[in-house]
Amino acid sequence: MVAICIAVAAALAFSVHTWRASEEREEFRLASEIPTAAEGFSLALYQSVGVALRPGHEVGLVSNGAVFDAIAREIRSASSSVHVDVYIWQKGAASDKLLAALAERKPGVACRVVVDELGSTNFDDEVRPALVDRGCDVRIFRPLAASDDAVARNHRKLVVVDGRVAFTGGFGIKDEWLGDGVTAEGWRDTNISFTGPAVIEAQQAIAENWQESGGALFPPEAFPLAAEKPGPLAALVTSTGAPTVTRAERLMHLVMRAATKRLWIANAYFVPPESILSLMKEKARAGVDVRLLVPGKKTDSKISMGSQHMEYGSLVEAGIRTFEYEPSMMHAKTIVADDDIAVVGSINLEPLSLGKLEEDALVVHDRAFAGELARSFEQDCSHARQIQR
Repeated sequence: MVAICIAVAAALAFSVHTWRASEEREEFRLASEIPTAAEGFSLALYQSVGVALRPGHEVGLVSNGAVFDAIAREIRSASSSVHVDVYIWQKGAASDKLLAALAERKPGVACRVVVDELGSTNFDDEVRPALVDRGCDVRIFRPLAASDDAVARNHRKLVVVDGRVAFTGGFGIKDEWLGDGVTAEGWRDTNISFTGPAVIEAQQAIAENWQESGGALFPPEAFPLAAEKPGPLAALVTSTGAPTVTRAERLMHLVMRAATKRLWIANAYFVPPESILSLMKEKARAGVDVRLLVPGKKTDSKISMGSQHMEYGSLVEAGIRTFEYEPSMMHAKTIVADDDIAVVGSINLEPLSLGKLEEDALVVHDRAFAGELARSFEQDCSHARQIQR
């Protein structure tokens, strides 16, 4: 297992350094301008990634360690099912919170868990037995020893309860995600809870990974029809690794291309292709307020940090305000575009996330929520060092 992990880590590093120069892959660029008004943006979203905005959602930020308490509350109130699809689940206090909630869930509530072996170190020995003891069906996504492509991992972070409420974002079930994000021992991350039609899209994404991991189809009651009601427009976008253009990359281009006034990006691993760098600079030179928040010295990836440092000069020269988060590791993956468009999910701006991994992101078209995410971004920047010329 150790040898496999070392080999995978080497492959990740190689991928970061060679992706931009690859001659096997022609860079993707959107030829059209993207409208920001709801109807036009929704149609552009549908043409690009196959899902359209739908009304009737409730959305809320659940950042840092609060995500575990929120998930635990929903597990305890579940009436039919709990589904978890995560990259990282490791032993510790964060895990214990969810295990306690699972032990206290109502009788008859099904629990299905799929985790990625690379992210979930020692899961089989330290976590799986406790889940099984609590009546959970547990699966490993693409076991490393049997995988033909060891870097094609499941990086999604999804929890769905009763097909009614869902969570996504950057979180892992590990103690680094406990805390408030402004002290060194607790990572800074942004997550979102949501109800409404996009929950079924999240449920389908989990079912997809579950089936590949040997699980059976979910029962019909896992996909309840969401009642039609007013509320924010939203859609869950999922992405799967591909040799050409993934939905993750299409989504990033679409949202950035849509910005005409503001483009605020927080991203944990900033090693984007030249096409995205060029688009960000193009927007800044056109007068769009482009800001970038990335990890500072307290990062878990020196490779990504080294690569992002190489871009600072050209970013700042183009007018992009660039910030390094200082208190702790900044692990968020969010975008605010103009006044109404917000993205929260698992997608990093680096080659594996955009090209090889299973990913997801919730796209919200709502002024109140975009404003809330923008205020959170500004608060983070108050804890960051701005890169100067």
